[in-house]
Formats: sequence, structure tokens, C-alpha cells
Amino acid sequence: MTACAIEGGSAGAAATAEPDPERGTEPDPKPGPGPETRPVAEPGPRPGAEPVATDRPEPQTAPEPRPGPGPDLSAPVRTGPGPVPATAPEEDPAPRSRVAAPPPPAGITLTADGAYAARLTAAPGPPGERSWYPERWTLDGPEPYAVPLPLDQPEEPDSEVAPLADGRVLIRRRVADRQMFSLLYPTGPGTGELLLGTVEHPEMTLLPPSPDGRCVYALAAGERGSSLWLVAGGPRGPEEVARVAGHCSGGTWLDREGRMLALDRREPGGGPVKAVAVDLGRWGEVTPLLQIAPESDDRLLLADADSGLLLIRSDAPGHDRLGWGVLGSCLPVRFPECLRLPEAVATPFAVQPGQMLMPESCAVALRIDGAQGSWVGVWRPTVRRLHQFAAPLGWLPGAGCWSREGVLRLPYANAATSCGVAMLEAPEDVEPSCVTGRTEDGDDGTEPSAALAAPVVCKPVPLGQAPLHGAVRPD
Repeated sequence: MTACAIEGGSAGAAATAEPDPERGTEPDPKPGPGPETRPVAEPGPRPGAEPVATDRPEPQTAPEPRPGPGPDLSAPVRTGPGPVPATAPEEDPAPRSRVAAPPPPAGITLTADGAYAARLTAAPGPPGERSWYPERWTLDGPEPYAVPLPLDQPEEPDSEVAPLADGRVLIRRRVADRQMFSLLYPTGPGTGELLLGTVEHPEMTLLPPSPDGRCVYALAAGERGSSLWLVAGGPRGPEEVARVAGHCSGGTWLDREGRMLALDRREPGGGPVKAVAVDLGRWGEVTPLLQIAPESDDRLLLADADSGLLLIRSDAPGHDRLGWGVLGSCLPVRFPECLRLPEAVATPFAVQPGQMLMPESCAVALRIDGAQGSWVGVWRPTVRRLHQFAAPLGWLPGAGCWSREGVLRLPYANAATSCGVAMLEAPEDVEPSCVTGRTEDGDDGTEPSAALAAPVVCKPVPLGQAPLHGAVRPD
């Protein structure tokens, strides 16, 4: 796997934003005109980050909440009165209030193929007295359905679950300073449990299920060192498979075999966060993956093994921004203006599979979080436009998967439907440049990477070693 040099754009401003220290009150739930926002003067790029061109910003609006028990995803979000974010047309040196990325809620975890999902849910009851239990969803049949997996005693709300391709569910429980791992499965009217073993560590986090559907890994992060454990799918129960110097977080698979894993690492002595690749086929060999600027925090959020598309968050220009690149390419990072939303934070959670050699054509689903809640965005790298849609009522934010045909499946649960999946077809907005393999001069200053060779599994190279070139367009 050669790491990507990432496609040009700007090393510019933020997709995530920091909270306004003046705010301490909840937003007014009554409908009314949206809050006025003003552009903020952007800080200059970090040393070592070469300036490149940005797309022209487009006004973005948030969806109006839709009442009713079921999903309504048939049309893009309407604009109109209501507390929705808006873009100010004129430049103003006054600072713009920002929205901090919210902590991920207790949601649902899907297998890599989207066939099964698992979540920790609670039986009805008074707050503080609710009984938590695991639940498995089957999503690949004609109708989705949920199977509860309770045991004799309720689970703690900080437990984690992950589905396997055979329908079993892994659960991680913390008992004192130990982590216990078991497999749960339905057995007629009850729940069967297979104890896998324990790990002596006070804190561990489950990583996304492996693409092979059989293995689940957990990360035990420390300030000076982190360890990676195979907790399901191994021959002898939980076993340590890699040690990485520094504090690690994240976790993104780079291939279909479950061999190459990307982690976001901070060196033991401190410094910026950089994504690294861990080769589980070579005893946890660690190789740099993202190095956009020497002092920037460069995190990998999502990767697609078929096309090589990477979704990145970096503060190389001075503050965080959402960007994209291609694994195995020789082009610099590109940060589209349409993914930079006023008063909202966009986070990618699913990439359309099966787009071999066509990363720019992949549909990307994004969770958009604003003051009024969460909704869905759909975007393709080849088009400078972000489509926004109202989420189904009860959507488990940040959960969903694409079919190869470009249909987004969004799991939801509400008072009327205990287990549902809403379908959203990706808009047809591919530009001619993606079809012809050419870009218009002066339009975006990049060249398509669809003509590049397919990415192969080998050592990544730091992005800092790739040429950072791109046409600079005056504002």
C-alpha cells in the first residue's frame, strides 16, 4: 500500500469548530429566523504547508425537522424560516461562533458488509433505573429485525458491543481494572454466552469490526505506549498482537483482508497527532501514513479499500478542516469548501464500495451535527456540492452503509418502529470531468486520480514526501 499524496485544494479552514466561550444556554426550540453567521478571518497555514486552491464556497442550509414516526428522505432539505445555519454573503472581520464536535453518542455498530449490526439498548424505565442489554439487528434480509440478547443481569451502560459476520455479538465489559470479553448468540428463548477471556487493563476500546467479518480488535491506549489486542477470532482468546509507541486513537481499516489498520498517534514526548499504518501481517510494523505539515494534526477518518479514497481531518492551515485524498496517488490533499459548514460539523461515516479506480465518483455519507440536531449529507469528491437531507426519525447518528449501486441504508428506531432501515439514493451529480478524465483549466487546479494504478498492499510513505502542487487561484 503506497500512501496517498493527497489531492490539491487548500490547506485551509475548519470543518470542526471550537465552542464559543460566551455561550452557556441551550438554543431556543421555537421556530424563528436562523442565526446570523459571519466569516472569520482565517489564520495562516502552518509552517511547511504549501498553499493550494480552494473551491468557491456555496451556501449551505440545514434540514427542517420532519414530524412523524417514519423517515422522509425523498428530497433534499428545504430552506425557509426556522433555526437553521446560514452563510453570510459579506466578509466581516468579526469572529464567527463555532460549534464543537459533539461526543459520539451510544449508537450502533455495523459489520463491514452491513449484514448485521449490534447496539446496547435499554428497557423502558425511570432514568437511572433502566436495564441495559445487547441487541442484534439483521439487515440483509427482506425485512430488518432485531433480536434482544439479555442475560440474567443487566449490562453496565459503558459496555461495548460489536457484531460478527456469523451473527454472534462480541461484548466488552469492565470489571474493576480488567476487561472481560464474551460472545453472545440467541439460543431459542434465551441467550447463549461464550467467555473468551480477560485482559488486565483498566481502559480498552473496541475498534470497528475487521473487514473479514471474523475478527474484532481492541485498543488499550496509554500516554507513552498503546497495545492492540485481538479479542475475537483468534485461536487462544484475547492476545496482544502489536505495540505502538505513543498514545493512539481512532482506528480505520485500509484493506479488505483486515491486515492494514490506520491509527492516529501522538508521540510519547508529545507533539502533533499523525496517522500511522499498522501492518498486522508483519507483527505490528508501524509506518507513517499522513504527514501534511510538520506541526499539523493529521487524522484519518475513513478509508475505502476498493477505490483508495481517504477522508482526512487536518489543521495544517491553522484550524481543522475536512479533506480527501487517494491511497497510492501522487497528488496533495484537497479540502473542499462545500464541506466547510457554518455552525455545523460534518463527519464522514460511509463510502460507496465497488468504485474501482474511481475515487472521485464514490458517494460519501456524512453526519452533520448542528444546534438543532443531526442530519445526513451526501457528497462526491468530483462535485463541489454537498446535498443535505433530513434524517429518519430515530436515526442512530453516524450509522449507515452504502450498496454498490449507490443506495444509502440508514438504521433507525422510534416509537412506531423498533428496527427500521431508511433508503436514500445518492443524487446523480457526476460532472463531465469525471467521465472524460479531464479537468477544466483554472476550475479546481487538480487532475483526476482515476487514471492512476490500483493501490497495492505495501509500505505507506509519509504524505510529506509527496509533491504538494496545485494551481493557486486568487480569491
